[in-house]
Amino acid sequence: MFSASLHGIKTSLQPLALALSLGIPFPTLAAATPSPEQPPAIAQPASAIAAAQPPDVLLGPLFNDVQRAKLFPDQKTFADAVPNQDPAVILAAYTRQKSSPGFDLQRFVERHFTLPQEGEAYIPPAGQTLRQHIDGLWRVLTRTTRQVKAYDSLLPLPHSYVVPGGRFREIYYWDSYFTMLGLAESDNWELVQNMTDNFAYEIDRYGHIPNGNRTYYLSRSQPPFFSFMVELLAQHQGEKTYARYLPQLKKEYHYWMRGSVGLPTGQASDRVLRLDDGSVLNRYWDERNTPRTESYLEDITTAAQASGRPTAEVYRDLRAGAASGWDFSSRWLRDPHDLSTIHTTDIIPVDLNSLLFHLELTLARGAKAAGNQTEAAYFLRVADERKQAVNRYLWNQQDGYYSDYDWRRKAITQPITAAAVFPLYVGIAPRDRAAASGEAVRRQLLKEGGLTTTTLNTGQQWDAPNGWAPLQWVAVEGFNRYGQEALAQAIGTRFLDNVQKLYDAKHKLVEKYVVEGTGFGSGGGGGEYALQDGFGWTNGVTLKLMARYCTAVPACQRDAEPAAAR
Repeated sequence: MFSASLHGIKTSLQPLALALSLGIPFPTLAAATPSPEQPPAIAQPASAIAAAQPPDVLLGPLFNDVQRAKLFPDQKTFADAVPNQDPAVILAAYTRQKSSPGFDLQRFVERHFTLPQEGEAYIPPAGQTLRQHIDGLWRVLTRTTRQVKAYDSLLPLPHSYVVPGGRFREIYYWDSYFTMLGLAESDNWELVQNMTDNFAYEIDRYGHIPNGNRTYYLSRSQPPFFSFMVELLAQHQGEKTYARYLPQLKKEYHYWMRGSVGLPTGQASDRVLRLDDGSVLNRYWDERNTPRTESYLEDITTAAQASGRPTAEVYRDLRAGAASGWDFSSRWLRDPHDLSTIHTTDIIPVDLNSLLFHLELTLARGAKAAGNQTEAAYFLRVADERKQAVNRYLWNQQDGYYSDYDWRRKAITQPITAAAVFPLYVGIAPRDRAAASGEAVRRQLLKEGGLTTTTLNTGQQWDAPNGWAPLQWVAVEGFNRYGQEALAQAIGTRFLDNVQKLYDAKHKLVEKYVVEGTGFGSGGGGGEYALQDGFGWTNGVTLKLMARYCTAVPACQRDAEPAAAR
């Protein structure tokens, strides 16, 4: 029914008309075909973003001076501080006073801003099991911010939600899906519903789901897991759920695909790239090219170390790296040991494009649930085109695993990372490639405490020897999907044992774990900030893994409710 030549020889007008009527770009449209760059059917609420300026914009030189003075150990502290009056008034006062004899910047900040408060300290009762501890943490990590203070960088949300914990005082996009898995396992479907509705609200208000609900996160998103949230809710509420969230699913897809219509081959626009054969794939992007508000001085320092590169380019790539969720990793670096060589916007990530494949399938399912078979067929077709492109460009034939693609150098990137499991997670991989992927992962990434993120130890937190809960879950689900249950169980049970060891020693769960070497059983390190406790996605994945594997893990014998008893 739908046909289109990748090179524009015989492009059918019917799918183009359908795509434009849906308010989405047509990914395989030839570059020579006249068409608006931005299909008009979906209005982008840019005014909502423009009205919510981040602190570095509102406070200008004051923000710059405070962050450069290192008044706080964590640069995010001042980014989250709330001005006690109009920022323009504070800035004017600063301009008048800063050159006065005896001026004290620290006192000025304390007088004019309310600094963020530490969250409630949770001390588990003696003898509490790991599962009981997690169930008790949901209350501690739940927030309600229907109203926020004037000039706060925090963005209000209509419903309650769970934050990761520690310095992460707000909701985060991709973290939340893995947190929601645990909430569902705890039978807390009300919070699952609330968080899904919050993200739907953000899509309607801002045109996309921001990195987090802060003004300084509005310029980027994160790995697109909204379709998985809808799928999770549908497992509880039925197929009608897909139709209910179809408008927001379409808007998110529009955000990711904006700029693809009419894009010439070999060119990129925001989050899309058109490759030489006409295939369209996606990359991470941030609308701004300045230092990140929450990591301001770190970014200035990194850009200053970049040899022969415009600082704006470095800032954009740092921001795009933050949008990836992997901030930071050798995965994005030309020199794996030099952050200033970051080139995230040159990379077509295998995980991102796998997630967008799932979004396209979910759109097809939503259209079918809404009774629109023509629309469903369209989304199935573009999903298949993405599947073919992923297998064409993002497969390392020589070494037998999925990887990212450097579109400027026209080459697959090396070496293997845990992102290689995402095509299995969403069902893109043919059986033979799934088998080869399993061998590569077992040989290179499987360690004593679970799946390591990469094979390189660089000091970046998304590298070895660290393992992260969401990547363990994606791997477990992916290998189970292809019948590799033994490998899936090895990953899941080893990570569970790792989590249990640290809990036994320190009675807490953390953001990331060391999965190999002498640090096994301890929290991970590296990156721009100290190890964070909490921790939302670790809690969620741990509950899911316990439900699946608890009887197979010796550590689970210490839990009050092993899987066999539930």
